[in-house]
Amino acid sequence: MALHDVFYAEQLNDYFDSFETFFHLYSKRNLELWVDYARGNITREYLSIQRFLYPLQKVGIGDEKRALQMNNDFLAVLGEKTLLVPYASELMDYCRSKHLPMTIVSNGFAEIQYRKLRNTDIEHYFAHIVLSDSADALKPNPAIFNYALDVNGASAEETLMIGDSFEADILGATNVGIDALFLNHSDKQYEIPERVLEIKSLKEAIELLEG
Repeated sequence: MALHDVFYAEQLNDYFDSFETFFHLYSKRNLELWVDYARGNITREYLSIQRFLYPLQKVGIGDEKRALQMNNDFLAVLGEKTLLVPYASELMDYCRSKHLPMTIVSNGFAEIQYRKLRNTDIEHYFAHIVLSDSADALKPNPAIFNYALDVNGASAEETLMIGDSFEADILGATNVGIDALFLNHSDKQYEIPERVLEIKSLKEAIELLEG
């Protein structure tokens, strides 16, 4: 939704045949860049520019300043969006009713993450917010998961990770002995490791916890 707003604000419909074409190019490159960022291969600044520069270059616009401005506009709009993933509210309510403490573990930029949490009024659900800035490590680095365990006073054996990034969330968690639910939004096939179940909806997460 945030990308859609920026796309039309920048009048990119004059260059792309549809928003979907732009979104496909952006999404593919953005995912690649986040993987590189998590591995420590690129900087935040490089990610911020390149994820927008890549689709722009495909239509002959090689303007880094415009790409950076689009990124800044995107982050400003993103923080105002309040629509949650389907069944996220139900999952959080279920966990709270069963006294299961929840912690967010994210590589996201701190200023944006906290704004999103407050604007969606869900910050109060979580015992801790563990961001890569505070942990001084990015998922899938074991250090950020161990940091999250430490602040909770929890062991890996009693913890469950629910995430939608296979490399950052799922492999990162299982590498420190944490079981995981992989929320796969795509049709891409993954080799699912032991201790992991693949789900297509957070409704399945609720059903598995109930079971």
